[in-house]
Amino acid sequence: MAVVEVVKYNGNPDVFAWKYPSEQLGTWTQVIVNESQEAILFKGGQALDLFPAGRHTLETANIPILNKIVNLPFGGRSPFTAEVWYINKIFSLDVKWGTPTPIQLQDPKYKIFISLRSFGQFGVQIEDSRKFLMKLVGTLPSFDKDNMLKFFRGLYLTKAKDAISTYLVHKKVSVLEINAYLDELSEYIKDKMIPIMSEYGIKLVNFYVNDINIPEDDPAVNKLKEALAKRAEMDIVGYDYAQERSFDTLEGAATNPGSAQSGLMGAGVGLGMGVGLGGAMGPQFSRIAENIKTSTVKTLSKSCPNCNAAMEIEKRFCSECGHNFEEKQEKNETTCSNCNFKYGKNVKFCPECGTIYNPCPECEEDVKEGADNCHKCGSSMPKPCSNCSTLLKGKMKFCPECGTTLVKRCSNCNFEIDGTPKFCPECGNKI
Repeated sequence: MAVVEVVKYNGNPDVFAWKYPSEQLGTWTQVIVNESQEAILFKGGQALDLFPAGRHTLETANIPILNKIVNLPFGGRSPFTAEVWYINKIFSLDVKWGTPTPIQLQDPKYKIFISLRSFGQFGVQIEDSRKFLMKLVGTLPSFDKDNMLKFFRGLYLTKAKDAISTYLVHKKVSVLEINAYLDELSEYIKDKMIPIMSEYGIKLVNFYVNDINIPEDDPAVNKLKEALAKRAEMDIVGYDYAQERSFDTLEGAATNPGSAQSGLMGAGVGLGMGVGLGGAMGPQFSRIAENIKTSTVKTLSKSCPNCNAAMEIEKRFCSECGHNFEEKQEKNETTCSNCNFKYGKNVKFCPECGTIYNPCPECEEDVKEGADNCHKCGSSMPKPCSNCSTLLKGKMKFCPECGTTLVKRCSNCNFEIDGTPKFCPECGNKI
């Protein structure tokens, strides 16, 4: 029976566990364990001694557990059958993962069905060598990254799909904005996987979701991107969809060879042609102009100062109480927005608390400094331009006095931003 002199492993770092091929060992055999390795001696399927980094000699003084199982003569060199397993303790930080099939979900913001794919990588370290060998490796001759991905594919795929679905559906995040939450998703999935992997002696060092993407040939997503690009163009130019359709109708009427203009040119000349064209095109232009007016006006509304009922801004009388908006209502007193003290409107400061009288331009109610709208009638309060301090009424994109821009835009895609979000809703750029 052969007696092994030296046992060691200098193999691939991608291998987490490796069994020495020969099982014929003997006393005084040298077991060499490199740094970042551990070795475990097995006899009869039972894990005996664990050897840290260094040189170890298989003798009675070093393996007392083995001496109880195998009768080793004192001072002899008796061969025996046993297994030596090497465990790689280094940090392996480039274990790749990905979703083999797309995740089918409905975008909560735009209500379209989409197919998502995701991929990334995670890092592991073997923390408990005995538990790792006994629960996971078993009788395999070696255990590498491919085995790791195969064994834990169901775990990370389930956690990844659950996290992405949670952010899309429950947190109302659009698929076009999901990449702004990669750090949160990574931490969420890592916290879910740590206790499960620790049961097998594996420490999850990190977990990264590198990207969540959509197939380039998805027709629904392509149409959505085109619509968003068109909306951004309209916001920059300053018109809405109804107005654009009216412009298209005008252009089509002017260029269509079968229109009323073409027939009249073939039938009459001079003034008769002009009169006929005006009679044919007049109603059409009238309808288009009315559509443009209606689409613009209906987006604006106002509140009745008497009963707070909402109505279209062009209406003169309130449909609820009959209040006349064009009739200036005399108001002899107002209520302080700070202390609720009532005083005459001919003063500049509240006689009770000294707060300056800030009247609403519509109903003359005292409004708190810095408020965007009047709490009584809902009218917009004038705002000073940040550059020239000119008081600006209503929503304006540029100051009429100095030309300073009054809207906040993304520094990456120039998208107009409403409110104070942390990320641009169009491109996901951090604001």
